[in-house]
Amino acid sequence: MRIGIMLRHYDQHGGGVRVYTRALLKHFFMQPREHEYVLYFSNPALLGTYAGVPHVTEVSVPGRSVLWWDQVALPRELNKHGIDVLFNPKYSIPLTGSYPSAWVCHGLDWYVMPWASRFVDRLSHRYLVPRYAARSSSIVAVSEVTKEHLIEFLRVPPDRIATVYTGVDDEFRARRTADQLNTVRARYKLPERYVLYAGAVYPPKNFRRLVQAYAKVGPELGVSLVIAGGTNRFLSEDELKEPERLGLGDWVRWAGWVDSETLPSFYQMAEALLLPSLFESFGLPILEAMASGCPVVTSNRYGSKEIAGDAAVLVEPESVDSIADGIRSVLTRTELRQDLIERGLRHSRAFTWERCAGQTLDVLERIGAEKRRS
Repeated sequence: MRIGIMLRHYDQHGGGVRVYTRALLKHFFMQPREHEYVLYFSNPALLGTYAGVPHVTEVSVPGRSVLWWDQVALPRELNKHGIDVLFNPKYSIPLTGSYPSAWVCHGLDWYVMPWASRFVDRLSHRYLVPRYAARSSSIVAVSEVTKEHLIEFLRVPPDRIATVYTGVDDEFRARRTADQLNTVRARYKLPERYVLYAGAVYPPKNFRRLVQAYAKVGPELGVSLVIAGGTNRFLSEDELKEPERLGLGDWVRWAGWVDSETLPSFYQMAEALLLPSLFESFGLPILEAMASGCPVVTSNRYGSKEIAGDAAVLVEPESVDSIADGIRSVLTRTELRQDLIERGLRHSRAFTWERCAGQTLDVLERIGAEKRRS
């Protein structure tokens, strides 16, 4: 089967979807299945990314805009390559064409909390996403919460949704040596004791309350806050000023974006990951931390609760006091901390990229077979 893969977003901002796409492709190509893959990039500089990988063809597709690329430029190219199935690891698909298609829904926070989206994005969510949902042969949901929201907000029939959990890279399971950890600590000037926030900042991440809760606990216990990522993705420029407003300058270390080879060291030296989000569809940092042996403080709702299971401290994300109590418990209760580490290590083993890639290919093979039979 020839599978076309939309990769307009391949070199987008750092974060979960970028990690997801690259890991998924890597494990697609490792699967013992006789498929051909045609990769469609919008950035011509990416041609050669998978040079030498068997059964992979790379194509550069120029486009005037996101919408033009999706709905005009790409369909023209698809007609040249005779694909059997089209797949997008992010949302959006062409609304024309006779080929079956599937896309990955990484969450519908836009519908759950629409106030947290930019106006231009709200237009897309209102007029385009419902059409992508109706046009697709299948949708891959990254969690059961996401599946429920697809049914609730977009009226997608349950039999057209496949829940496939994201994987965790084995890099996070590999223990670093003391010398390796010390090298990273010195390079990034990391404090001896710290809790960690990993990711971009935008309204669902609840960054302001996270900082306010940390301020109640961290300095008192001599524990710093390290922020890996910390860029304003949208609508959160003011939230980034919260540490300064609270006089936390000496206690907060902004590390910037950290590469995937180094990030496991950040988790392994941290005393806890803080991710008390208002909304997560999946929450990849939760599993990355668990696989690294780092205790997790996260939210008691949506994908955070689903993915964390019983292996994290769950807090009420709209309560600063609840978040602060969760942080304090992990930092002061030795037995709880050790229990969380052990539970997290066991829990995270079920989430592998091999499994994610295999189950996603199962979806693509199914819709391809259904098309042939029709």
